[in-house]
Amino acid sequence: DAADILNELPIKLREEVLAGLDGVLRSQVIDLLRYDENVAGGLMAKELITARVSWTVVQCIEEIRKQIEHVSKFYAVYVVDDQNKLLGRVALQQLILTDSSTLVKDIYDPEIISVETHLEDTEVASVMRKYDMESIPVVNVYGQLVGRITIDDVVDVITEQAEEERQLMSGISEDVEEDDSIWRLTRARLPWLVIGIIGGLISVQFIGIFEADLLRITAIAFFIPLIQATGGNVGIQSSSIVVQSLANPGFVEEGLWGRLAKVFTVAILNGLLLSLIVLAANLLIGGGDERLSVIVSIALFAVVLAASLVGTVTPLVLNKFGFNPALASGPFITTINDLLGLGIYFLTIHLIL
Repeated sequence: DAADILNELPIKLREEVLAGLDGVLRSQVIDLLRYDENVAGGLMAKELITARVSWTVVQCIEEIRKQIEHVSKFYAVYVVDDQNKLLGRVALQQLILTDSSTLVKDIYDPEIISVETHLEDTEVASVMRKYDMESIPVVNVYGQLVGRITIDDVVDVITEQAEEERQLMSGISEDVEEDDSIWRLTRARLPWLVIGIIGGLISVQFIGIFEADLLRITAIAFFIPLIQATGGNVGIQSSSIVVQSLANPGFVEEGLWGRLAKVFTVAILNGLLLSLIVLAANLLIGGGDERLSVIVSIALFAVVLAASLVGTVTPLVLNKFGFNPALASGPFITTINDLLGLGIYFLTIHLIL
């Protein structure tokens, strides 16, 4: 916390405050100030309890007694060698239940998850969330233990990440607050609105291309809102599920093709059910052309499949190339699926009628 506060101060005032700190604390704060606030090194705290691998359990407990007033919320002791290289951990419960003469090397768990100081804070949060960790040790490039990050340290990161993704899904391109200037709020919202306008203009061109079909069968126009709304909704559902899943670092590696097959199976079932509902509604209460009703249902089925495909693949592609997959939600995916749905609808009608 001291390092975070000092980071916000002017350089001159920061130097004055550092000069007034005692030697150990000043050294720790200066070390933390070397790291960017958005990486593990900037999040970590120096307060932690370590034990040498050669110690006995009683030595380890004595160390806990010495450091306990400086360290809060710890659940394990980190085990290091003589070069301070992280080897593993010993749970507090195990220390209490083990004979005091037992060597630490005989009871510590070498299976330990750690992060390096340069890892981005969002990645740290993802790792801790994936493995449900209360705290995680931080090591340097040589594997030496330099600090730890607790769940309290990453709460703000998780909150900010969720807010950023929510804004992207809402079509806001910058991180904004309600009290920001009118110009900043306008600038944040305008880009995606412009993309929506461009998508609408392209839709007009689509309709113009198939104007002859519209003039021949005017009832075609009645189903355009249905096709576009369904495609947009399916796309947003699919992309939202994938965006949430990508928060798990192992999602792409763990059975990706099986997950995709499941998504498309769901899309086929939804497409069939929605098409049958629309067909039944048109035949029972529409009172229109039966052939057109069948064609609309076929087009709707194709739109559901295509929208599901786009909504699933787009966030995966964005994530692959280092972009925030949340971009694949909201206005972006809606505009794409509106155009795609309209194109499929008119092309189906043009080919069959």
